Amino acid sequence: MTRKMLQFIRLDQQMPPKRTADERREDFDEIYSGFSPDQAGDQASRCEQCGIPFCQVHCPVQHNIPDWLMLTANGRMDEAYAIASGANNFPEITGRICPQDRLCEGNCVLEQSKHGSVTIGSVEKYITDYAFEQGWVKPPAPVQEREQSVGIIGGGPAGLAAADQLRNLGYQVHVYDRHDRMGGLLIYGIPGFKLEKHIVERRAKLLADGGVHLHTNFEIGRDATLDDLRAKHDAVLIATGVYKARDLDCPGGDLPGVHKALDYLIASNRVSLGDSVPEYEDGTLNAAGKNVVVIGGGDTAMDCVRTAIRQGAKSVKCLYRRDRANMPGSKRETAHAEEEGVEFVWLAAPEAVLGKDKVTHVRAVRMHLGVADASGRQTPTVVPGSAYDIEADMVIKALGFDPENVPALFGAPELAVSRWGTVKVDFRTQMTNLDGVFGAGDIVRGASLVVWAIRDGRDAAASIHNYIQSKAKADADQRVAAAQ
Repeated sequence: MTRKMLQFIRLDQQMPPKRTADERREDFDEIYSGFSPDQAGDQASRCEQCGIPFCQVHCPVQHNIPDWLMLTANGRMDEAYAIASGANNFPEITGRICPQDRLCEGNCVLEQSKHGSVTIGSVEKYITDYAFEQGWVKPPAPVQEREQSVGIIGGGPAGLAAADQLRNLGYQVHVYDRHDRMGGLLIYGIPGFKLEKHIVERRAKLLADGGVHLHTNFEIGRDATLDDLRAKHDAVLIATGVYKARDLDCPGGDLPGVHKALDYLIASNRVSLGDSVPEYEDGTLNAAGKNVVVIGGGDTAMDCVRTAIRQGAKSVKCLYRRDRANMPGSKRETAHAEEEGVEFVWLAAPEAVLGKDKVTHVRAVRMHLGVADASGRQTPTVVPGSAYDIEADMVIKALGFDPENVPALFGAPELAVSRWGTVKVDFRTQMTNLDGVFGAGDIVRGASLVVWAIRDGRDAAASIHNYIQSKAKADADQRVAAAQ
């Protein structure tokens, strides 16, 4: 069916059908169903086809969004998928988990003019799910095979995006990951209600079917050093992400019952994948029947509070030291959490975790937002004499992540890192101070979004290709000169 564009004048914004909060609390399935073909076409037809598409400008992978919206509105789905996947290796993933309200949709001209943005993420999800149903999504299929190989450390979004790009160019690609499944935080960090795990496993299988060698349970520093990989491959990409949890800087932060967010989320995701997890089975990392307090205000905190609800927690509170307007997490995720029964305690920060043999309470203090700091955000300051206690059987620290000590872990003390511990690269080439060793994703930019990791992986793949081909040409020129 052919549709005219600019239909925002007669069609209201519509999201896909969402399951009720009561239904959602009972399982870890995704909360939205997909658009029907007519719904997707209608919502895509609301696009203004802007001369300057701010949605694309604010998309890290620079999606050509207006074009694939127009093609979807006109039922030209094979072309819509070709364009959507041309700039993004995993559009079915970003369509589900990107904070569109902060990126493309938040900058849609219709959103700014109070007409309600085009539902870009939901249409992107529809396009790719439809493409999978039609069998259009194929494994990497290089036109020519190259003899050079690339080793990629980390099987998360940056590493897998780079692997896809490099394999399509014909390189022999090996991905090394310390976990037993590929996907990184996509498989173990993000709960199923945002991203069902078969979606990630399907992509990993496509890469394997296309000739990418996936090495699981392989830890650099234990099973091989960085030098070993450099000797084996023509180039190496470090894409490990950041996993070191920031600590709770207050008394009682190490009491039994206080847990790191990632430990908690990994245990829950492993259970959903069918694994046996002793720490979950004995109740240590299971929120069932407990008063849960999550400290933090980002997307990881939202994942934790919503997971605790589904595990049957008695109560779930989220402590955040700023107010709702200054919360870094997605506004949509916050709204979903509130619908599901999470209580947000704004302008509150932990002063101490109380308990003798295990946590029993969190002592919180009220906060006041003062003058802006160098980043432009108002600085939270403690309101004197405002301390009060919150009952807690489980406390989850969701305060963000820092890089691990990569040079020490990899047995490569010569690898340069920044003052924040991230791997230092030349941002024009994404190469580190070590020849042929590149970096991409969170381990370079710090904890960030999946879509930025995909962009970094794609850029690193292009730089690796240029590096290998330049080196091959230089070697060939040297051989010719020596023969003359």
